[in-house]
Amino acid sequence: MLPTLQSDRLTLRPWTPEDVDAVFDLYSRWDVMRFLGTAPTVMTELAEATARIVAWRAFTGPLHGVWAIVPSGEDRPVGTALLKLLPHSGTKAPSTDTEVGWHLHPDAWGRGYATEAGGRLLAHAWSHDLEQVFAVTYPENAASQAVCSRLGMAPLGMTERYYDISCALFRADRPA
Repeated sequence: MLPTLQSDRLTLRPWTPEDVDAVFDLYSRWDVMRFLGTAPTVMTELAEATARIVAWRAFTGPLHGVWAIVPSGEDRPVGTALLKLLPHSGTKAPSTDTEVGWHLHPDAWGRGYATEAGGRLLAHAWSHDLEQVFAVTYPENAASQAVCSRLGMAPLGMTERYYDISCALFRADRPA
């Protein structure tokens, strides 16, 4: 089962079918989707959001999963946080490299939620004895690269190893 994780201001919890409107609102925005996937496209139908939640709920944890980011005192998610195996370019087969990632609603940008959620997921990864975690961003995604920097992730340059795209690669190593 995917655990619920707490940080100072956030709850990271499994997505539920009741979150379908929040998922659709998030992923139907070009501002969010422009940096996701090999051919970014926005959701246009609620059924796509339902399918996305079903796929995310297939992650059973306890380590890898996709979480809803919910600010303390609120019920509606403002974004997605993930720990999952990066897919190899070409085959899309899972690598052995774990990725940390975040997707936030534009109304939640600039509040430190991505950094806080990412930091909580790194702590979760270290508690499961991972030695390193990676992040990938589009080269022009300065905001996510700044989050990687705030998380103490080392920039490793460009790579084409994952997702069939050329992306900036970052790595966090387990603290000693």
